[in-house]
Formats: sequence, structure tokens, C-alpha cells
Amino acid sequence: MTVSVEGVSDQPDSLTAEERRLGEARAGVPWRAWGPYLSERQWGTVREDYSDSGDAWSYFTHDQARSRDYRWGEDGIAGISDDKQRLCLALALWNEHDPILKERLFGLTNAEGNHGEDVKEYYFYADNLPTHSYQRYLYKYPQAEFPYNDLVAVNRDRSRHELEYELVNTGIFDRGNYFDVEVEHAKASPEDILCRVTVHNRSADDAVLHVLPTLWFRNTWSWGADEPRPRLARVESAHPVVRSDDHETGVFYLYAAPEAELLFCENETNAVRVFGAEPATPFPKDGIGDHVLHGAATVNPDGEGTKAAAHVRLQVPGGGQATVLVRLTRESPEQLTAPFAGADELIDARRAEADEFYESITPPSVTDDARNVMRQALAGMLWSKQCYFFDVDQWLRERGVHPLRAPTRRGTRNESWFHMFNHDVVSMPDKWEYPWYAAWDLAFHCIPLAMVDPEFAKGQIDLMLSQGYLHPSGQMPAYEWNFGDVNPPVHAFAALFLQNLQASLGEVDFPFMEKCFSRLQLNFTWWVNLKDPSGHNVFEGGFLGLDNIGVFDRSAALPTGGRLEQADGTAWMAMFSQNMLEMAIALMERDPSYEQFVLKYVERFFWIAAATDPIGESPDEMWDEEDGFFYDVLRLPDGSGTRLKVRSLVGLLPICATAVIEGDLIEQHPEVARRVSAFLDRNSDLLTTIADPRVPGVNGRRLLSLVNEDKLRRILARMLDEDRFLGPHGIRAISRWHLDHPYVFDVHGVEHRVQYEPAESTSGMFGGNSNWRGPVWFPINFLLIRALIQHYRYYGDSLRVECPTGSGTMMTLFEVAQELSRRLAATFLRDDDGLRPVYGGTKLFQEDPHWRDLILFYEYFHGDNGAGLGASHQTGWTGLVARLIQTLGQFDAESVLEDPHWPLARPYRPAPPA
Repeated sequence: MTVSVEGVSDQPDSLTAEERRLGEARAGVPWRAWGPYLSERQWGTVREDYSDSGDAWSYFTHDQARSRDYRWGEDGIAGISDDKQRLCLALALWNEHDPILKERLFGLTNAEGNHGEDVKEYYFYADNLPTHSYQRYLYKYPQAEFPYNDLVAVNRDRSRHELEYELVNTGIFDRGNYFDVEVEHAKASPEDILCRVTVHNRSADDAVLHVLPTLWFRNTWSWGADEPRPRLARVESAHPVVRSDDHETGVFYLYAAPEAELLFCENETNAVRVFGAEPATPFPKDGIGDHVLHGAATVNPDGEGTKAAAHVRLQVPGGGQATVLVRLTRESPEQLTAPFAGADELIDARRAEADEFYESITPPSVTDDARNVMRQALAGMLWSKQCYFFDVDQWLRERGVHPLRAPTRRGTRNESWFHMFNHDVVSMPDKWEYPWYAAWDLAFHCIPLAMVDPEFAKGQIDLMLSQGYLHPSGQMPAYEWNFGDVNPPVHAFAALFLQNLQASLGEVDFPFMEKCFSRLQLNFTWWVNLKDPSGHNVFEGGFLGLDNIGVFDRSAALPTGGRLEQADGTAWMAMFSQNMLEMAIALMERDPSYEQFVLKYVERFFWIAAATDPIGESPDEMWDEEDGFFYDVLRLPDGSGTRLKVRSLVGLLPICATAVIEGDLIEQHPEVARRVSAFLDRNSDLLTTIADPRVPGVNGRRLLSLVNEDKLRRILARMLDEDRFLGPHGIRAISRWHLDHPYVFDVHGVEHRVQYEPAESTSGMFGGNSNWRGPVWFPINFLLIRALIQHYRYYGDSLRVECPTGSGTMMTLFEVAQELSRRLAATFLRDDDGLRPVYGGTKLFQEDPHWRDLILFYEYFHGDNGAGLGASHQTGWTGLVARLIQTLGQFDAESVLEDPHWPLARPYRPAPPA
């Protein structure tokens, strides 16, 4: 097995080996063709739901998953697949005590969990490279019987006011009686992949573990289409070998260790077990499990099928380890007589190349502990890629609910999205809890992904704006539970981030920017036409990703009648206008025709800005002069309005609508500058309540912001108050002031209450599995940090604020941004007592040497102590911590002030030449 990388020597020696592979990938070498593209949960998803009720969780359950074939995807543990997920390779395990073969991760459905759906396993994304030439995954498997029933029963009996009952709470790990199952993949070439499974017995006693690396085809042949049936078959050889033959993927061979027993069945439903029907095959999907556990005659003695496992029974000594190898390659047994020669050397080489790659993007001042957090965050981003397949037109037809085909049935989920055909590798929020893309999450994913693979990040933005995703009306798809829900319009921000990253390197992908700009104009027009019903430049939007933050369910009809004029929706559109303006400015450098769009989006921003705080004082506008804060406005059917005085992120988001225009740009485009100036002069009376863009700041820059200096100071005084928004680990979603002063709104004798809740939600709103009424969320904190830096680039050192409020310590806005970054990063870092706030009081994670340096990147964090909450593998947007750690080691005030681009987009190390 060769350790060399094809074509590497043709590129500059200054590049790391992984950067050279990325260069080859851009040139067409399929280094990304195989990767961790397998889901961690396919059951319970909308795609697999063919029920009349639309109850996806009940229609396809975890209990059925081992026996029932999927329609649209596959799942597994530490799995990989090709980029269309036709051929899959993952790990199955059995400890001789569990009632089922462990082929997939277990968790609770939304109805079973006292805080919604939740995975109840411990697994960690330890390492990964952007080409997936090396990746490492760690799964902790108990040696005693897995407590499936206990986890369901206890959680189901707990109230929303109680903590979740986790696997660690069952005591199953208390005496170290578990296996650390480490799975490594290393590519010798793009289609030659070695997998090494190392089983560490953490118990003092010997223990048995059955290890079954499993290869199978996604079932494409049982759904009525004329699809050729692929085959897996045993090959006569000195080693156990499986030949894989498929008209799409071609021929592959899976080589197993000499002691492995090859077992075959079909990836088809066990109709007897699932439906009580006649069997379609004697060797169904669960055949291998039934054979291993019970000796059943459910594997094909002829050695063929569509699912195959290499079964090895290990006796692992107490405190010791054992290893199992498999290799997936195009090379036949005639070509490959020693499939595992040099295996350890290949893995060592690829791991060393991963070390080299991450060293190259980590500033030297970053501590070892922070390096570990940053690397695992980026590994999680890369492990969270998934092949997402969903043909909505076909799905609606199969369910008999297509809106254009008889019999016509209205009111079906996603019925207006029949144009959608998704079959791509997409960055997921969490491959168990959210194994489907979420549009606004994905925009934030692109920021840490750009640290390691800007091309992939650009591809994600391109996907969301492509014909198979973007609705013909211009609406962005939200997520599969309801593609028509409205998420914040942050994709222009993400595209602009990537443009600034490239501009910092002296290069801009103009075709990419032009394509994004054109499609984003459709989305912008959709927002203006659909979400500004009054035409007054104040916007609705529904929940806008902030779930339960409001007094009411903002996506439902209001109990009062009327509508909400949303401070966050309006701020998002102001920011969208600024982003489009900045993109038009960048494109204008090459094509003067974009001058018209510069003028368009300048005007649009100022109309929105004027609407947030019209001239004069009125109790029905968003800005409250007395409180110095923005609020949603409830507009009643009679036209009257009242502020909903919840002090939340909704009122902080307006400071995020901030753009800085470089001074020399005005000199370079005098005609555009003249026309913009004429517009501003004509509307000078509307500039009194916002930052005046005619006034130059540092280096002649101009500021477009919804807030002037006075408003900014007043909002920051609240935001930086530790008794209100500023927590020890970031900005809280709702002011802590509401703990003792809940906001109450009475409607016809029914009390609607918002109170500060720093941990899990006590409300079932939006499923109850997330909480925006107190915890810290990384994406909004990241935008607030960017806003502080943007304002600093304009005001410089002349503007100082007290941080924390009441402390007497005065800071520049750059220093405040750094302080907030430190607090967020500290969530994951060991404190002075050696404890990680993210793990709260869980002693095993805080003290055990086999746990304490493994990091979980939760969905959100306790507003008072930083403990992780919600989805436990939401590296997605929580992966932003990687960029914050990098900037803390990279930034200084002087370079930020002098940077002509977005400092947060500045790469730490120049990218390799294309």
C-alpha cells in the first residue's frame, strides 16, 4: 500500500500535503468523491414519511430501522459513502448483551424526550481533513446491555422543568466497563480507502466485542423504477473479499482480515417483522443481526446480496486493545495480493499530514487546549457533511398528494415545493438531531468551513441558490419539515464573507459573485413583496429561526388578530440591503452596469432605516427612546400598534445591520458618489436618527448603520450589563432582567408570559427542543462581534464604552469584540480549576482522562454557566468557535483598522494558488 499522494510533487513545496490535494480536487481529481456522507439518522425524517397524518417520528421508528429499507438515504455509525450515497460502509457492533446489533445511534423522538428529540449515545468527531484523506471518529460502547427502555421511560416521565436523563446518568460508565471504538479512514488514493477499527477496553476485565464493518447499497431497486439491481458477492481469494458491482459506481472490492467471516443479506424490508406480511426474501435487512445474535438462517449461504458484513469476534484484554482492518478499493485480488501491507504506515502518514495542515492554520499564540478545541470543531464541521437526497415531486406523487395531479389533495406538507430535486453533499446542522439542511444554519457553516475548504463553502451557497433548491418565487427553502418556513436572509452575508476572504488574498471569483447576486435579487424581491404587507419598509417573517423568543408563536395567527412588525425581520432586511450593496460595489469594479444596483440598495437601506425610527415620538414604532431599545410592534386590526417590550436579541439585531464603505472608493467612483450624495441631501431630515453616512470616520470611511452613536451607546450599555445580556460565556438571548420581571401580555384573560430561562425550554413551542429565552447562541453572538468590529473600523479608538457595564473599565469596540470572543471560546476551554464549562457538573467529562479532552459542540449554552444544551453534535454553527479562536490569535487593533476588507473574513494564512 503506497503512502505517496498522486500528483503532489507537481505543486509548490510550501503547501501542505492536504493543500496540494485540495489543489488537485479543484483540477478534477476526485478526492472528495468519498467521505463521511452517511447520515446518523434516516428514520423519523420527513423524507421517509408516507403517512396520512404527517407524523414522521411515528411512521418510521428506530425499532423498525434495522428491519425496514429506506427510500431516500441510509444511516450508520462512523459511516462513509460515495457522494451520491449509492455504496455505503459503516460499523456494526455487538457486546453479547444487547438485544439488537448496534448498527445505528439511538435516541428519543420528539414525543419521548422531555425536551424534544435527543440522541442518547456518546460519539466524537475527533479529526478530519477537507478531502477526507484522513478522518477519525470515536464511539463509546457500553459492555453491559444498552439501557434502551430505561432511557425512554425515565425521559418520558420527566417534565419540561426537569433535566434530561442522559446515558451517563444511568451509571453504565461508572466503573469504566465500556469500549472506546476508534474508527480511522485513510485514503491511499481517491478511491482506495483503508479503515482501521481499534477497540480499547477501558475495563480492568477481559471483554468480548463483535466488530462488523458493513458494506451495502442504498435500496434503489424496490421503488417501481426500472433500476438495475447492484450486487455484492464473495470472491475466492487468499483473503475474505467482497466484490461490489453497480452500474453507477462500477466495481469495488472490500478486503477483510483473514479471520473475518463474510455474511450476506439483502437491504430489503423484513416484511414479516415490520408489516406481518409475506416475506419478499429469506435474507432481509436485519438478517445479519439475527444470524449473529441468534444463529438464525437469515444470511445467504451462496455469499451474495446487497448488504455484506465482515464479522470478527474480538476477545479484548482488560486495559488492552485489538484492531480490525478493512480496505475498499478498485484493485482486484489479482492486482492486490497483500491488501494490508503498509497499513499502519499509511495511517501514520495521513495523521501526520493532518497535524501539518492544522498547524498551518493555527496562530502560534493559540494555547494547546484551544488548538484541540479548534481542531475538533473543524473536524465536526467536516464530519457533518451528508448526502441529502430528496426528489419532492416524486415524493408527492408516491404519497398521492401532488397538487397538480388527481386526486388533488390540498394542505400537504411541502406541496408547493415540487420543483425541488436535491441530491448533493450538504453541510448538516447535526447528522442525528437535524439530518436535513437548515438554510440559515448553512450560511453560518460556511464561515468555519472556509477556514479549511473555501471551495466547498462556496459550493454550499451555490446549492441553496440553484434551481433545484430556490423556489421559483425566490423564496429560500428552510428545512424539510416545512420548506416554506421563513429563515433570516443571511446568504448574501455568507457570499460576501467568502468574497472578502478571497479579496484579502488578492483574488475574487467574479462569476460566482455575479451568479449569487442575480439569484439573491430574486430572494430580496420575494422578501419585499411578501413580508412587507404595508409597503412601509417594516418587515414580518414569522419565527425567523428564533423559535420561542417572542410573546406569541410568531409563525402562527396572532390571538389578537393583526400582525407583527418585527424588529429582527426589519434588521435582517436592512443587513440584506447592505450586503447586496457591498456585492454590487465589488462587481462594479469589473462591470460599471452594477452602478445602478449600488444606488438601488443605498436607497433601499435608508428607507428601511427611516422606518425603524420615524421622525417624532410615537408609541407604535420599533425604537423606544425612553428604554433605548428596539422592540417588535403588535399592529392590531384597527391600525393601532403597541410595543411588545421583551428585551431580547430581537432588539440587539439592529446593530448588526452595519456596513463600512472605504474612503478611497468614493474617490474612485465620483459619479456614483455624486448621485448617492444627492439622494442623502434630499432626505437629510431622515438621517437624524441613524448614522450619518456623509460624515467621514477613520481613513475617510463612511458608515451605514441603523444606529447612530447615541443609540449604539445606549444599546451596548444594556448588552454589556452582566445582570442583563452579558453572560460569562456570551450574550444571552433574553435579558436576565426578565427573570424577576417577566413580560406579561394579556389577551382576553389569557396570560402570555416571557421569562428568562437560561437552560432548556419549559414551553412546547416549536417542538420544545430549543430555547431562545435565555441561553447563548453562537451565530447571533458572531454577528454581534462583527458589528462591533465594523463600528470600530469607523469610530476607531475615539469611541469607548464601559465593559462590563458598571465595572469602570473602558474599552474600544475592538476590545469589546475580543472580550466577547474570549467569553464564547472559554465555554469549551479548561478554566483555572481545570474544568470545561460546556460540561457543567458531569464529573465523567470533567475528570476522566478518556473523556475530558473530547469536545461536544452543543446547539446552545446555559446563559449563566455555559453548560451545553440542545443537540449535542451541532458543530454546524457552533463550529464558529474555531474562527473565534483563530481570530483571537490573529487579530490586533492596528491591523483591523487598516484592513480594507472584512477583518473577520481575513484568512490566517494565504491560500495556495489555484
